[in-house]
Amino acid sequence: QVQLVESGGGLVQPGGSLRLSCVASGIQFSALRMSWYRQVPGKQRELVALVTSGGHTNYLDVVKGRFTISRDNSKNTVYLQMDGLKPEDTAVYYCNGFAITTHYWGQGTQVTVSA
Repeated sequence: QVQLVESGGGLVQPGGSLRLSCVASGIQFSALRMSWYRQVPGKQRELVALVTSGGHTNYLDVVKGRFTISRDNSKNTVYLQMDGLKPEDTAVYYCNGFAITTHYWGQGTQVTVSA
């Protein structure tokens, strides 16, 4: 059974930082393209950042220069380092793993940026 478990969300002031983690089990992690998505109520889930199995990364334009995605295949973990957080970054953040034709999702972790 494939599981993705996120952690690291919380409440942070504008300009602050958080690091999200997502641990995968039940699957060959190194073969997955790993991504972070986010969603706010009433809006579609959007892709924030991805890292391929080969280590290539891509980012949503509004987070470029502030967020960094990385992966540690030895720990079956993908990270999202978020710096310079803004109120508009407030959302539920979801970890996603993709291989061949199947998407796997975590349960989500809430990130709230507020003074």
